[in-house]
Amino acid sequence: MVGLDPDGVARIVATALDEDLGGPGGVDVTSVATIPADQVDVADLVARANGVVAGLPVAAVVFDLAGGHSLRFEARVHDGDRVTRGAILATISGPTRALLTGERTALNLLCRMSGVATHTRAWADALAGTKATVLDTRKTTPGLRVLEKYAVRAGGGTNKRMGLYDVAMVKDNHKLAAGGVAAAYRRVREAFPDVSIQVEVTTVAEAVEAVDAGASFLLCDNMSPQLLREVVAAVGGRAELEATGGLTLDVAAEYAKTGVDYLSVGALTHSSPIMDVALDLTRRL
Repeated sequence: MVGLDPDGVARIVATALDEDLGGPGGVDVTSVATIPADQVDVADLVARANGVVAGLPVAAVVFDLAGGHSLRFEARVHDGDRVTRGAILATISGPTRALLTGERTALNLLCRMSGVATHTRAWADALAGTKATVLDTRKTTPGLRVLEKYAVRAGGGTNKRMGLYDVAMVKDNHKLAAGGVAAAYRRVREAFPDVSIQVEVTTVAEAVEAVDAGASFLLCDNMSPQLLREVVAAVGGRAELEATGGLTLDVAAEYAKTGVDYLSVGALTHSSPIMDVALDLTRRL
């Protein structure tokens, strides 16, 4: 799982399976009641819509844990691939009870992650031909951040900070509490000299103040394309610039052409619809 911590994924999957089974040692009462313990089948994960795949290694972990390592998972495509409706994404074989026990948990994660990747790819396509890259945010599903940010990467986007610990982001409330842009920047730099600092600005004057204080990354919040062009000119390449706040696909290219380096889009993770995937039993072994 390139870019994913196997132990972290296993913890997420175990929690998700516990939710479905009522905790460790729980069983799928329907499958146990209706399917003989020795029945073995083959099933396919099938795309029910066009999109970009993300989460196949995670689905593999689900089936592995649900089946007590008795299921065989064979991916037919790779994360990041575009697929069309009807495409077989993976084939799983083994005890039928285990297949069906893991089905919904695997689909919940795979559909969610593929939906994020598909949405992200639409943004990446909209920005093609410009220098701008689409960024995600911390507006993620609690407990699923690492998976959703992985899905953003699979879709052609870039991750911003993972949390409150790895990058300092000086926003309006921090500026108010500290007494201004320069004061807030200085306090962060003194307290955490090795942490990257990003500063939110809303005017050209704030942008200039921030870079004069030493900031090398500015969040240009809720600015019009015209105002962004003014900030780009005023900063003169002294900092990376991110457009953020209420951006939509229909204006993506217009904002990218202002000369900013990034477009930050919370909707990648908080509003992406799923990409529908199904599990179909195909034959008995």
